Amino acid sequence: MDFSLNEAQRMMVEAARRLVEKHMQPILDANDKDRALPKPVILKVMEKAAELGLTSARIPEASGGAGLSMLDYGLITEQIPPCVTLIVQPHEATTARVFFGCNEEQKERYLADLMAGRKIACTASTEPDVGSDPRGIKTSVVEDGDHLVLKGRKQWISNSTVCDLMNVTCRKVNADGTSSLARVLVDPVESPFEAREVRMHGLRQAPLGEVLFDACRVPKRNLCPDTGETAKLLTLTWLANRPLVGLLAVGAGQKALDAARQYATTRKQFGRYIGGFQLVQSDLAEIETAVISSRLLCYNALAALDRGERANGLSAMAKRYAVDSCDKAIALAMRIHGAMGLSTELGLEQLARDVRTLTIPDGTPGILTLIQGRELTGIDPFR
Repeated sequence: MDFSLNEAQRMMVEAARRLVEKHMQPILDANDKDRALPKPVILKVMEKAAELGLTSARIPEASGGAGLSMLDYGLITEQIPPCVTLIVQPHEATTARVFFGCNEEQKERYLADLMAGRKIACTASTEPDVGSDPRGIKTSVVEDGDHLVLKGRKQWISNSTVCDLMNVTCRKVNADGTSSLARVLVDPVESPFEAREVRMHGLRQAPLGEVLFDACRVPKRNLCPDTGETAKLLTLTWLANRPLVGLLAVGAGQKALDAARQYATTRKQFGRYIGGFQLVQSDLAEIETAVISSRLLCYNALAALDRGERANGLSAMAKRYAVDSCDKAIALAMRIHGAMGLSTELGLEQLARDVRTLTIPDGTPGILTLIQGRELTGIDPFR
């Protein structure tokens, strides 16, 4: 088993780092760190993300996408600022859902602009009282002539306040009163809806919102094909998203490690560098162990997906472990810095807020633990 990157992967990682340093980070620095980026700015970010293949990562090259392996997708994601990934990843996952779960006419209308980053997409699944169980979704859609009428509320939806296309998971109510999970593509220009920004503890430059569909009329042609695979399609994208979110935590943990190591070898107390004290060295060792073990676990989960293995438990474990471990690693790095670690000037406190915000997207720690337990025992803890 080879744990080293090949030449192509090293070049890919270096290209991502250069693009972040030259283009993405200056855009973030030029905007308020505590407010969601405006849509024109997000489109600039999307343009740069498209250059790395991040807007079409899971779409085959033969169809115009980047055709990245999930491991290569993770290698790039680790280099990208978390707030950027929290914008680009929901867009990319939605683009993948359009490609794999829509008809040819729908793909013809939307896919090219989504892959190029000219339009912004998102998926609306979570509701005020429905989170990890899509089978409990209450947002409904009924046919009305040449239109569909969409009613319901969605919450914690990334990109909802700036999107050009929303992939809405809902229940299609039939004439006989029965219903089934369905997906509807909602274009806010032709089908206006209310979206309100929700401000968060961390990752504040990424737009997050609450959406209200109040008898929203959508052209019937925007109903995605009924294959009975809506829940499965959501799950398949979540399986890769989870270790990718874990790698966002790893990226933050690595920054904390770099800062703590640099500080420990330049800061003096009691006439010597603090890096020479045993307790500081112990903290540094714990930070490095957390970062490296988290990184390898996420890489392993993504590689398993590339091999076509069932990775439900591994994917859940990778995200849960990486976020929790890197949260603790950042806390240790703040402690090494003393009072400076608490300052907004240094930026560690922002890393702490950001990594804690990552605990919720694509599965909470409790849900991920139960998914892993289900894979270990074969017993469903949810039903």
